[in-house]
Amino acid sequence: MAALGSPAGRCLAPVLHRAAYAAMGLDDWSHEAVACDEATLPGLLGSFGTYWAGATLAVPLPRAVLPLLDEVSELAMDVGGADTVVVRHGRSVGEHTGAHGIMSAIHQAGLTAPGSAVVLGGGAAACSALAALREVGVREPVVVVRERDHALEVEAAAGRLGVSVELRHVDELGRLLRGVPVVVSTLPAGAADALAPTVARSGAAVLDAVCSAWPTRLAKAAGFAGSTVVDGLTMRLHRTVRQIELLTGWAGVGELPFAAMRAAALDELARREARSAEPAGSGGKLM
Repeated sequence: MAALGSPAGRCLAPVLHRAAYAAMGLDDWSHEAVACDEATLPGLLGSFGTYWAGATLAVPLPRAVLPLLDEVSELAMDVGGADTVVVRHGRSVGEHTGAHGIMSAIHQAGLTAPGSAVVLGGGAAACSALAALREVGVREPVVVVRERDHALEVEAAAGRLGVSVELRHVDELGRLLRGVPVVVSTLPAGAADALAPTVARSGAAVLDAVCSAWPTRLAKAAGFAGSTVVDGLTMRLHRTVRQIELLTGWAGVGELPFAAMRAAALDELARREARSAEPAGSGGKLM
């Protein structure tokens, strides 16, 4: 299997998948990073042989892959992206697993029926958040953005998912958080720093999609305030388990490989952080 993205080296999926396969005894399964952008995606998909079980895809490929597939699941179509391609009997099937990761994180935070939620950000990850929140009964989430133009993607996804999104400007966040039990931040590392005090004062549980540079300022502030915090790596782990179920047909993977996957991911993230901290011209390389 392959993890498609550009640049390929940033992808964490191969680390997670390989750790899971080892823990599950699937010694003949592999997952390798393959450099791929929107221009090279059609040719790469066409080159998949019978030995391919499928691939995982990084943004923006999940949207670009939709018209190239033989079949697309209803959830992937509604969210607007297939982050996993499964090859079944010679046919390519697009699936979406990001929402599963967020929904599982919501349950892990003890919020089986939160009633309401605020989503920070309006991109592809926010679309996944809407699908996850719908599954736990939140049909009218508030989506907070800095520019309305940044929320066109999430507005379109909301319509397909059958949820009613209330779009609000970030300056209104304090008022919007009153009584809200959960905040899902889909913002990249650092983008939510200025919002951390406001979110922390609300007392809401925080799901922060950031995997690296952890803990974020948002996570620290919420944790100091006594709120439940779920990190982005946990969401990635749940998402990966769903991908493995789809790709291998191994039903009920459950939490079996979680410890091995988390340990491997933390080691890899630590190596990347150490590499980024190397002085220029030090000559050290991490392969």
